[in-house]
Amino acid sequence: MVTVADLKRGERGIIKEFAEDILPIKLLELGCLPGNEVELVQHAPFKDPLYINVNGSHIAIRRSVALQIELDIIADTIGA
Repeated sequence: MVTVADLKRGERGIIKEFAEDILPIKLLELGCLPGNEVELVQHAPFKDPLYINVNGSHIAIRRSVALQIELDIIADTIGA
């Protein structure tokens, strides 16, 4: 299982599902929904919080929340 917390800077993935049904409503309103693409922009010192890009919105989320969002990694197609 790969989560948002596992992403490296610049890596992208498609939101698959949530590990738990408890996710802040604000994240859902900002587009953290299954099927949407998420990219790790950067992380703060000690990897908390994480700054992600979802649907053009830059969002800071706690690592504990990022661990609940499962992803399918998007393979890098550069040079293919």
